[in-house]
Amino acid sequence: MVVGLEEKLRAMLSETVGRCVDFNTGILLSGGLDTSILAYEAAKCVEVKAYTVAMKGADAQDLKYARMVSDHLRLEHKVLEFGIEEVFEALPKLIKILGVFDPMEVRNSLAIYLGMGFAKEEGANTLLTGDGADELFAGYDFIINKASEEIEKELRHLWKVMTFSSFDIGKNYGISVKAPYLDEKIKKFAMGAGVEFKVGKRNGKLFGKWILRKAYEGLLPEEIIWRAKTPIERGTGTNILPSLFERKISDELFNERRELYFNVDSVRIRDKEQLVYYEVFREVIGPPEATGEGRHCPCCTSVLREGSKFCRTCGAYPV
Repeated sequence: MVVGLEEKLRAMLSETVGRCVDFNTGILLSGGLDTSILAYEAAKCVEVKAYTVAMKGADAQDLKYARMVSDHLRLEHKVLEFGIEEVFEALPKLIKILGVFDPMEVRNSLAIYLGMGFAKEEGANTLLTGDGADELFAGYDFIINKASEEIEKELRHLWKVMTFSSFDIGKNYGISVKAPYLDEKIKKFAMGAGVEFKVGKRNGKLFGKWILRKAYEGLLPEEIIWRAKTPIERGTGTNILPSLFERKISDELFNERRELYFNVDSVRIRDKEQLVYYEVFREVIGPPEATGEGRHCPCCTSVLREGSKFCRTCGAYPV
């Protein structure tokens, strides 16, 4: 029964990816399970190019695994290493696209923004992304350790609120972004599969996306199949940004600006990284407006999405 479902999922992904690719298709390859599967399927159809980004001076874990996948599939693999200068150059346009100053969202989307820009320069018109796999197949660590009923509940909530910045970023570059995991057939399959197909144990360790791993076992390197979930910020190295901003901004300046924005804009700034993003947000968009119906964020006054546990604008949690 399980084997039959694995084959069905693999066939659906193969068909879906086949519809997404053309002769100028690239993939933002992290070397994680999700994008590696897409690379495997795309490489059966076209000569797909893989793009990976990494921040200079960081332990960008994606590089090792992306190179492993590229070698295994014999892909043309391009790597962009970026520094703090490229970060500051990207922030105004990125934050205007996102409409947020949530540090985690900005940090993660920076890698996508720079990766898509790099791919565009290299001639890609279509890009494949792994968006949706974690939400649909229980890929997040904070989910898989819970009881089955709680996992189901968390997943149903994620399905209602999941959004992905890659589509808006791609639109900015004139790139067609394809997310095969969000295809209606794949979504229907994932939403109908029980927790036992999404979470499993191997050598005493719990893994999410169980059926995806088993479906491609033997087709991709074992290190890729059983790679633990790595957040974008750790994989690309943007997780060093908080410490960089901590050193760059004095405590005196931070406290002064934090008080100013609370008094003038009713915005509570949590740390120096968020201060950097908020000042860019304020310049390209303006202070958050406390208008509209529904609940408002206690930290930035933005209207909260119905049923949301966090503020998409500033990242406050829980709200």
